[in-house]
Amino acid sequence: EIPESGGKVEVFFEVMPAPPTLIVVGAGHIAVPLVKFAKILDFRVAVLDDRMLFANRERFPQADEILVGDMAAALKGMKITPSSYIVLITRGHKYDEPCLREIVHSPAKYIGMIGSRRRIKACFQRFREEEKIAEEVIERVYAPIGLDINTETPEEIALSILGEIIKVRRG
Repeated sequence: EIPESGGKVEVFFEVMPAPPTLIVVGAGHIAVPLVKFAKILDFRVAVLDDRMLFANRERFPQADEILVGDMAAALKGMKITPSSYIVLITRGHKYDEPCLREIVHSPAKYIGMIGSRRRIKACFQRFREEEKIAEEVIERVYAPIGLDINTETPEEIALSILGEIIKVRRG
């Protein structure tokens, strides 16, 4: 009982939506500023890599979750929702492709993959022919990743990726 309340108390509730989740697959040089910027923008951030030398607390002190192991397998085990944003920035297509295969049909709001136009075109062609993945599913993938703002540094690339994510998030 609260004194002087006369037995009545007013309580106000504000429903706060859960923060969106950014899943960063690949803990290389672009991932470091990407995680920092995403935390500033109030994302919950998970970092995945198969190298403990890269995916660790020293490199990513702000990350909410750091997973070390097979990246495609880790993605398979994650809860991916319509408020998930997935960035594939691994060290090569032999890692990007199995990861993309794992999430391409997921309900993620955003799936972006790094790489040259030539490499992406070849990947998408394999998805069409070998995996029989529908065109509208492939078209959901943002590749090459990020807004085209003539980026050069890892920080600029990270900013262009988050710019694209915000554009998708806010419609």
